[in-house]
Order: sequence, then C-alpha cells, then structure tokens
Amino acid sequence: MAAIRTPKIADAIATHIEKLILEGALRPGEKLAAERELAQKLGVSRPSIREGIEKLVLRGLLRSTHSGTFVAEFLSPAIAPLANLYRDNHQAFADYFEFREAVEARAAREAAIRITSVEKLELQKRLSEMRKAHKIEDPTQEAEADVNLHMTVYEAGHNVVVLHIMRALSELLRNNIFFNRKNLYLRPGVREKLLAQHVEIGEAVLSGNPNRAERAAGDHIRYVFDTVEEIQLENKRISSSLIRTTRNDFIAN
Repeated sequence: MAAIRTPKIADAIATHIEKLILEGALRPGEKLAAERELAQKLGVSRPSIREGIEKLVLRGLLRSTHSGTFVAEFLSPAIAPLANLYRDNHQAFADYFEFREAVEARAAREAAIRITSVEKLELQKRLSEMRKAHKIEDPTQEAEADVNLHMTVYEAGHNVVVLHIMRALSELLRNNIFFNRKNLYLRPGVREKLLAQHVEIGEAVLSGNPNRAERAAGDHIRYVFDTVEEIQLENKRISSSLIRTTRNDFIAN
C-alpha cells in the first residue's frame, strides 16, 4: 500500500496565494505583506512562507524585488505594445467598443445571476461613490468611479478570464488610450446620462434581473461610443477651421 503523503506547508501556501490571484483578490502590481506578517497571520514559519513565494516567483505569478514581493503584472507585457498600436487609431477605437459591448452585456447578465451578498455590498458602495463624485462635480473622480463600478460587475460575474482581461484593458481606459474620459464627463448633459446608466446597471444586477442588466450594459456602451465619436468629429472640424485661419501665413503678399 502506498504511503499517504501530507502536502508540504510551502505547497499549501503557494496554492492559497495562487487562488487569491486567480479570483482577483490579489491584483497585479499589489505588494504582499512582509514575510513575518504573513507567517503570523497564517500561523506558519517564515521559511515556509519564503519557499511558497519562491515557487510562485518561478511560475511568474509573483515578482520579488529589494522593495518586497509583488503580484506580477502578467498581462502588461502584452498590453503595453498593443496600447501603442491602438492609440489614435479609429478602427481600433471602434473595435474596442464592439468588444466592450459584447463583454459588458454578458458580464452584467451573469453578475445579476451570480452576485453574492458580499458583492452586493461592494456594488452598493461603488454606486454611492459614483453619486458622490457626481454631486461634487469632479470629472476625474467620476471617471475613476466609473471604471471601479465596471470592475465590481466583472467580479460579481465570477468569470476569472473576463475579470483578468478586463482588468488589464481597464488600464488602457485609465491611460486614455482610446479616448479622454475626462472630456467625456465635461460634455454638457453627459454626466447626468452616464450616472443614470450606471445606476440602472447596478440596480439591475442588485435586483437579480439578468435581462434588464444585459440591456442596460449594452445601451450604456453604445451611448458612450456614439458620444465619444461625436466629440472626436467635432474636434476634427475645429482643427480644420483653425488650419484655414492660418492660410495667410503661407501665401506671398
């Protein structure tokens, strides 16, 4: 009879941290607590913590530096060069929104079905943050609250592939690769419309209504695409007008 082997503590630690990364509890770029603190919280030795971390470093899930241990930004190497390709490319802009519409609608639908009581509290908090940012008329905070609310919906959808991919793509939004989100919120009438749309998505998910959530998310992305396209067309017209005003600089007197 083969002997029953007890898993090494270091393996169990590595498995636990790996699950936290997979489920999105530990996010790319976040710094882990110090070895001593982790050992105390988990009730294990520091050498076991160190060995478990080393296993995940070798697998590319963690990154150790003189400053500490960080969750690896494993999708960043792929996203960074894509960002340069996508920047100011209208086809990529349109394709991005086509992709977002499909993903957002499905994610909201699944979130309405799968959301837990813990995630409901988090989603309610995100909605409160959006209302607060809207009330103080801070477009930067409002745009950030926008991204955070969508991330919470992805988490509530319990699809780890969608979660990790959309978390990576959210960095493109934060860096204004496809459009300037602050300008979107500065456009007259848009802030009120966007707040209403996000509230509709959130309330549909919270109420457990998948059809309503799917429809609300799809409508929201289409509205953002149409509005951003209008802004870009207006900017092009203004640019053309300004060019014409300088024509005399190039004509002989």
